[in-house]
Amino acid sequence: MQHTNDIETLFRAHYPAMYRLAMLILRDNEVSRDIVHDVFESLLTSNLATVSEAYLLKAVRNRCLNHIRNLSARDRLNKLYAVDEQEIDDEEWPDDETLARINITVAKDLTENCRRVVNLRFAEGKSYKEIADFLSISEVAVYKHLRHAIDVLRQKLS
Repeated sequence: MQHTNDIETLFRAHYPAMYRLAMLILRDNEVSRDIVHDVFESLLTSNLATVSEAYLLKAVRNRCLNHIRNLSARDRLNKLYAVDEQEIDDEEWPDDETLARINITVAKDLTENCRRVVNLRFAEGKSYKEIADFLSISEVAVYKHLRHAIDVLRQKLS
């Protein structure tokens, strides 16, 4: 499959499905595009006689999984829960009104355990391990409490 016109035909026919799959897995436009393009680039150097849609989709899936595997745990969590840096101007956010709304939401809409985890993490700056040891819970429970808190805050403040 070394002919560029054959690859161009495959690209036009299968790119949308490949890109959608990558986006479902990664939820990142640029990385998804790069992965799909890398799959087509690898076709230029391969000696495959024919390529099916199933082959292309498996190649995208495998490259996405490799990409995820190469990310650290912290990078994966930041990718899932971090607010886009471009949306926030550090000097203007959070303003006093937003902080007040966050504090009211934390006090009113979160469980006691969830509030304690949020307070230890954000007010006292403790690590997940320190919180888990202090509260005698697992680090996974800390993650779950923080995830729940972030989900509630996003829902109430959006």
